[in-house]
Amino acid sequence: MSLAGLLAAREASGRPVDVALVGAGAFGRMVLHQAVRTRGLAVRVVADRDVGRARAALELAGAAAGAIAVTADAGEAIALDGVEVVVEATGDATAGARHALLAAAHRRHVVMVTVEADALVGPLLARRCRDAGVVYTLAYSG
Repeated sequence: MSLAGLLAAREASGRPVDVALVGAGAFGRMVLHQAVRTRGLAVRVVADRDVGRARAALELAGAAAGAIAVTADAGEAIALDGVEVVVEATGDATAGARHALLAAAHRRHVVMVTVEADALVGPLLARRCRDAGVVYTLAYSG
């Protein structure tokens, strides 16, 4: 079954994939814009050091006001009950690595948008996620 088919099945079952987006800059906004339109995905929280930027990203994406939580604390977003996938889009290698490790500790799958983090410590992050029983993947493919 295709990814779209799997996501549609999750939506039909009433159990969309709950997502925490960390980083609401340029790449985070692009991810958010697509995610709110993808059947079977449910962005539950957006974390950004600048809460105003996170709120603006939600507005630009057309998300319903108040439907998605906003926080300045990435750790809080990653630890939120029910989150299955963390999309790390800060663009900061150190923060990206830290968030991926925290996601693994909370048994959350990681989609790494911050290629700088993957370039520096990707194999380590992948191993930590694998050891935790979750997936580590890049947002981009060749």
